[in-house]
Amino acid sequence: MPHSTTLRTTDALTHRLSVLTSGPQRDALLHGLRGIEKESLRVTHDGTLAMTPHPRALGSALTHPSLTTDYSEALLELITPAEHDASITLERLDELHRFVYASIGDELLWNNSMPGLLPAEDSDIPIARYGSSNIGQLKYVYRVGLALRYGRTMQCIAGIHYNYSLNEEVWRLLHADQQSTASAVDYQSDRYLALIRNFRRTNWLLMYLFGASPAIDRRFLRGRPHKLDTFDADTLFRPYATSLRMSDLGYSNTTAQAALHADYNTLQGYLDALAKAVSQPYPAYEAIGTQRDGEWVQINTNVLQIENEFYSTIRPKRVTYPGERPLHALAARGVQYVEVRCMDIDPFEPNGISLETARFLDAYLLMCALDDSAPLPPDAYCEANVNFGLVTMEGRKPGLELTRDGQPVAMRDWALELLAKIERTAATLDALRGDDVHMRSLERQRAKLDDPALTPSARVLQTMRDQQQGFLSFALAKSEEHARHFRSQPLDPDVSAAFSKLAGQSLAEQDKLERDEVGSFDAFVAAYRAYTLNRFSV
Repeated sequence: MPHSTTLRTTDALTHRLSVLTSGPQRDALLHGLRGIEKESLRVTHDGTLAMTPHPRALGSALTHPSLTTDYSEALLELITPAEHDASITLERLDELHRFVYASIGDELLWNNSMPGLLPAEDSDIPIARYGSSNIGQLKYVYRVGLALRYGRTMQCIAGIHYNYSLNEEVWRLLHADQQSTASAVDYQSDRYLALIRNFRRTNWLLMYLFGASPAIDRRFLRGRPHKLDTFDADTLFRPYATSLRMSDLGYSNTTAQAALHADYNTLQGYLDALAKAVSQPYPAYEAIGTQRDGEWVQINTNVLQIENEFYSTIRPKRVTYPGERPLHALAARGVQYVEVRCMDIDPFEPNGISLETARFLDAYLLMCALDDSAPLPPDAYCEANVNFGLVTMEGRKPGLELTRDGQPVAMRDWALELLAKIERTAATLDALRGDDVHMRSLERQRAKLDDPALTPSARVLQTMRDQQQGFLSFALAKSEEHARHFRSQPLDPDVSAAFSKLAGQSLAEQDKLERDEVGSFDAFVAAYRAYTLNRFSV
């Protein structure tokens, strides 16, 4: 990249930070929202997948706002409220963990992104159930479709999703400074898409700094070909890998999805690309069909059954109304926040993510939001994917080179350039707060570039070597350690009672849905499919 281009984007970042910190609304940068969704498999004390149903004490997985299931009946998802400070978000996640541990008997939460010991047959992994209501059945059928398309094993991979938004006053100030003729809603959407383009070009950095899945249990592959090394009789790894979860071995690029290039240059382009995917039949899925022996097995035979089937490291999002599709919400009211989906569970942290990591994410995402952002044409889209995949598999390899604008660049040099930009957003946030939490986090990440042994992926492998443990033994020991942590700190009785009340309310809400249901499931699916075929337009 020419020096003049670097200077221009740096100047843009400087200018926008100045606009946001020099007026009476200078604290607007501290008033965005942060939320976390953390997935965790329930397992037994030997590390095998729990085959028990979703515990009733946790409420209804269909209607509970904070405790649900993802793919499998055993794959819990803990969802925090959106908070103005990451420290409060982590406190809410801690409370959810403690309530869960008080409600799951002797089971454990598997605090690792790659699963432990799954059933011998892929078909024996239990799919999540959501009751007899039409929407509950639809969620189940969608998951049956995922099983037929990708297998159940891959759906047992877990991660951390980090939801991030800036206060709308930030966008108002920048909109006025730029003297943009776009509406406020359109300007905000455009800036979030700019964030996403910068993120897609540079999210390999997160894999290096925070990837924590360099090893897997051999049985996870179920005989699939691979290029992994042998660690011990049951463990496979790559010596310089950072995140096998995010590599092609994990959220693998199927033929159907590999051909799907989301357009992040305009909101209309993004909506059109996803709308096409949820309405365009795909031959291999047509061969499966939607019903077998009178039972639904897919919502449809399209490239994507629904938009959330698209595996992406980041998504533009908008809170939906009841019954509203995500794409319709985006089309009607624009982008409200982004969902970062590539973070591994940190096996060394009870919550699966540290506050220090969250502070870095806040500074990094702010840099992505405020820096200039070039369009992401197909060749740049592919280049970003290749860089990301390379770092997931070889990220700690000495002298690793990536490709930037078609030219080779040392990963470490590029990373240092990015950290220099992030340092400015980190310093700005700390100046507004009157502390140094973001800068301290940034320095911890900079140290990982000087010493790759400090990265979580390297620490996982070193711990396994030091303890003479395979992957299963390592992950189980950490999960047991974190279980003791949470069980030794029971919730305040009032907080526990509030959680129990919420669980009861969610069960009552599901019961009411099922009692009041009108119309057949076939008619419900037909209406749902017709709705997806509507044009998504802004």
